[in-house]
Amino acid sequence: MTNPTILTGLDDNPFLLPEEIALAKHFIERGYCIIPVEDKAGLERIRGAIAGLAAAGLKDDAPADPGAYLNGIHGSIGPDGLNKFRLAIIRGINREDWLRPAYFGLARTVLQFIVGNELAMQRRINLSIQLPCDDGSLLPIHCDVWAGDSPFEAVLWLPLVDCAGTKSMFIVPPEANAEIQCRLSEFSSRSSEDLFAEVAPHLEWIDIRYGEALLFNQNLMHGNRINETDETRWSMNCRFKGAFTPYAEKNLGEFFEPITLRAASRIGLSYELPDGFDN
Repeated sequence: MTNPTILTGLDDNPFLLPEEIALAKHFIERGYCIIPVEDKAGLERIRGAIAGLAAAGLKDDAPADPGAYLNGIHGSIGPDGLNKFRLAIIRGINREDWLRPAYFGLARTVLQFIVGNELAMQRRINLSIQLPCDDGSLLPIHCDVWAGDSPFEAVLWLPLVDCAGTKSMFIVPPEANAEIQCRLSEFSSRSSEDLFAEVAPHLEWIDIRYGEALLFNQNLMHGNRINETDETRWSMNCRFKGAFTPYAEKNLGEFFEPITLRAASRIGLSYELPDGFDN
């Protein structure tokens, strides 16, 4: 079961709107939510720019159909050159000053409902490319807080093509996640494959289409497997957290940047007591 203390007082909280309560309960109990993007034009701009950078890197003409081009990119590049190709696209897209505001705009309302209205955002948005049958682009089962992330973060994961089954990612639901993490020490001398075998009966594969976005709880175990489809997976991801919630190893100013500080916070952060008040 979900830790009951997390839900205490949520149902009858008079300070939250009914839609906020419903979404909060869904996110806590499921560990994620899938939403239609709020800004379809922004999404088209992001995907078009990614496809354009990919085409330029491969010396192809600009694609008329970005989705079809990205889905079939494995016809033009193999595993050996993939990471260099991916990093070049990441560098290129993150040079665009419109990218992060556009990415935030895809899920502005849900981020404010789930994470907060004074947010810090990852400074560099990531891109993942997973070719069919490629075992070099795997992200073994893990939990981000084990690697130095703050438990106050949430990840906004954006598919640039339709994703389902092994072309997508998996997540371990909260109940199974809690039970297995309570005995994680049993796996201290074993492999990530042993851990995956333990959670395999419980995990959920995310079935998500282009035009939707996934916000998920990165405190839950998740990852991906070999893409057994005949299409390439393209997805982006970016972390968000409350600007004033605790940070772990990824610090404000280095990894995160505040993006929606309100007037009272700006005033308070800049205020200095007049001389004489500390005497």
